[in-house]
Amino acid sequence: MPVIAIIGAGPGLGAAVARRFGREGFAVALISRDQSKLDALAAELETAGVTARGFAADVREPAQLESALARAAAELGPITSVQYSPLPSRDYLKPVLDLTPELALEALQFSALGLIRTVRAVLPAMREAGHGSIILINGGTSAKSRAGFAGTSLAFPAESAYGEMLHETLEGEGIRVRQLVIPGGIPKLQLPNGIDDVASRIWDIHAAAGEFRTMLIPLEDGRE
Repeated sequence: MPVIAIIGAGPGLGAAVARRFGREGFAVALISRDQSKLDALAAELETAGVTARGFAADVREPAQLESALARAAAELGPITSVQYSPLPSRDYLKPVLDLTPELALEALQFSALGLIRTVRAVLPAMREAGHGSIILINGGTSAKSRAGFAGTSLAFPAESAYGEMLHETLEGEGIRVRQLVIPGGIPKLQLPNGIDDVASRIWDIHAAAGEFRTMLIPLEDGRE
């Protein structure tokens, strides 16, 4: 059974993606900070026929993240797909003149450095398997900075740059590194099937080769 790790798993997009990949025969490793919430989500998914387990970790804490990924692989099998989508703290959405070096570093740890650590943990298994997917989920500030969202305007482009370099480097090995940009809160985007439409788009990005960046909707149509 193939395994996807959803980093930043929650009852919204994470659950929808878990259900979508579960229908395709994937087991799901759910990773976020709260073990009790992960256990509840895993139980809900199991009831729906999806093999799922929760592994608590804070992406800003290297040892926690690496341990969670190792435990997930030990319990479920080698991780050959990753969705990196932790939800940024509202602190990262402060105006640029309120951005401190400490907060900027934390935002970078949350986005770019957390992704780098994740990739270094899962890439050996993907290379051994000869296939894999790493999917970045980012907001609109990954494509266009905004002075009122200073932390993500700094950290998301760094995460994107790393992802695009991976895309260029790993494409020939059968490992897809793709990014889906969601410019705004999903409930505000008025999608026909809501969050399930986003999960289906993520499945499509996983399943087929393509350009590094995909926009869920045009940036100018985004609704923060």
